[in-house]
Amino acid sequence: MSDSMVRRWVRKFNDGRSDAHDEERSGRPSLVTEELVHAIDDKIHENRRFTISALAMEFPQISRSLMHEIVTEKLKFRKLCSRWVPKILTEQHKTKRMGSALQFLTRYAESGEEFLTQIVTGDETWVSYDTPESKRQSMEWRHTSSPAKVKPKQILTPRKMMCTVFWDWKGILLINFLPRGQTIRADAYCETLRKLRRAIQNKRRGLLSKGVVFLHDNARPHTANVTKNLLQGFGWDVFDHPPYSPDLAPSDFHLFLHLKSFLGGQHFNNDDELKETVSNWLKTQAANFYEEAARMNGLVVISNETFKPIPAQCCRENLWLSVPGSGYGSSH
Repeated sequence: MSDSMVRRWVRKFNDGRSDAHDEERSGRPSLVTEELVHAIDDKIHENRRFTISALAMEFPQISRSLMHEIVTEKLKFRKLCSRWVPKILTEQHKTKRMGSALQFLTRYAESGEEFLTQIVTGDETWVSYDTPESKRQSMEWRHTSSPAKVKPKQILTPRKMMCTVFWDWKGILLINFLPRGQTIRADAYCETLRKLRRAIQNKRRGLLSKGVVFLHDNARPHTANVTKNLLQGFGWDVFDHPPYSPDLAPSDFHLFLHLKSFLGGQHFNNDDELKETVSNWLKTQAANFYEEAARMNGLVVISNETFKPIPAQCCRENLWLSVPGSGYGSSH
């Protein structure tokens, strides 16, 4: 407030005025009426992609800046982008997810934790000579005036290997690497499964006779006839995995998530270095790493409470099932 304004108010108070608020003044009425605000709200609901400029053209009696104020301050709108998701699930997909979750719950209700300790799960993932840091890993303390660092979202390199990992609630059962650049095929996968059976026989005495509950996703090599015939010959109980459901594959949303975080920012010169580092990390996790992961992500649970959201989510949600601690969230 300026000195002249202060003096003016002092004179008014000396003259007997006690009210500090401005008095009603005649003049041009406000353009922002309740009817106008409701009309703008209705227009936005007709087309939520309206720009402020386009809205201002629809209501020429007010300026663009006033339109922005009405939309953001009075109506509390914020313009948000859609969230990218891997796949929009159909009703058939969601029904199948529901069925798989209920099947799992039914088996658990019948056999309890005995059933859960029979589960063996696994999957494949690419491991690269150069893995970029995650956005969080690249965070640094900087002043607001400091130039922002840039980092590539993805490093394009042909130097990568396919790593297959099988594990259960006790830990790693088998780690298998394919030659650099080679992808998994049904015949190679079957050979890996034979190695897995021998590993279970050596590391989990009694599990083969008790019965293996095998959990893997529905990638083509996993669902090929030769693979199905081999697993049937093993006598393993293969759990049905619904399509487009990486959130129901523990290796995807837990094990590989932590592995890629560990590899972030590292560089390897040859295949042996990469294999040794990945294998050592998988084998040297704390004793409770796999058990804790299994409990958190649905392989080993203490009560049905852990599983109650699963069928409801499968039915209600349009996209991905939310699993606590997984890094994956459900989307609408």
